[in-house]
Amino acid sequence: MGAAALKAWYIPGYGGPERMALGDFPEPSPGPSDVLIEIHAASVNPIDAKVRKGALRPLVKYKFPLLMGTDLAGRVIAVGAKVRRFAVGDAVFARPNRMRIGTFAERIAVHEDEVALKPRRLSFEEAASIPLVALTTRQAMRDVARLGPGAKVLIHAGAGGVGSFAVQYAKHLGAHVAATASQAKHELLRSLGADQMIDYRTQDFSALLRDFDMVFDTQGGATLRRSFKVLRPGGIVVSVVGPPDLELARDWPMPFYLRAAIALLSWRVRRLASRCGCRYRFLLMQPSGAQLAEIAQLIDQGHIRPVIDRVYPFEQAREAMAYAEAGHASGKVVISHGRASTG
Repeated sequence: MGAAALKAWYIPGYGGPERMALGDFPEPSPGPSDVLIEIHAASVNPIDAKVRKGALRPLVKYKFPLLMGTDLAGRVIAVGAKVRRFAVGDAVFARPNRMRIGTFAERIAVHEDEVALKPRRLSFEEAASIPLVALTTRQAMRDVARLGPGAKVLIHAGAGGVGSFAVQYAKHLGAHVAATASQAKHELLRSLGADQMIDYRTQDFSALLRDFDMVFDTQGGATLRRSFKVLRPGGIVVSVVGPPDLELARDWPMPFYLRAAIALLSWRVRRLASRCGCRYRFLLMQPSGAQLAEIAQLIDQGHIRPVIDRVYPFEQAREAMAYAEAGHASGKVVISHGRASTG
């Protein structure tokens, strides 16, 4: 691994939770368009478990040892020669691109296009909970579904990490929001702005809702398939966990056999969409500092607030991953280095 310069959580290969370990790694070397960030906090996301298990192997060829973690908040400690938007000392947050992950670490180099100034009103721990869920939600609702005032949106797992942000963002767009969650989390949903709360344990959302413009799916499986029942003709299901669709197969470099496999995997969902005159899209989020800057402004204006379930110290990143992976958190799980929480 070279001369030890920083500590980071990594995996030596794909597998279960026991694969994640804390080790010493060389100092990141920022390129001319990179900023070097001292990480104050990072958050845990479902994608982290997928990376560890190897679920993304068909799309991304990672090298080992692989540093873990996919979003962060921290302070700029060095900038590349071509960087113009950031300076040493800036408080920032970011979601690095999928080939440069590794935010469960003390420092990281990130391309400046994937970085934004941290919302002023948030601590580093709060800001670290935002990037991935914010970009996922914004791209699903604005870029794909093109929601506007008066739209009707169903958000599955509305009290979860993505869902708790999505409820607030949909309300900011002027939508009518229904969300699923256990009864114990309905008060949280109400405080975030949800108009309808559905207890997924005792109620069937597909029997209660009709004529929705969008379903934001974070569950997949039978929940995804039943979601088409609530849409109006022309409505759309956007999923972050369902089968990849033909658009991904066209846009992402991959061999023919993998394109054919994607077509087969998504056939059932595409047939359901066709039968109801609706659409289906699988969303693979793209990093964007410009979009994060837009989100930061909304947060500083008070339109959206972070929802954090627990904060773990950096040394307990494995425990933080296990808790998040259990699927019962309300909002995000954050890993903190214990540095100054504001700035």
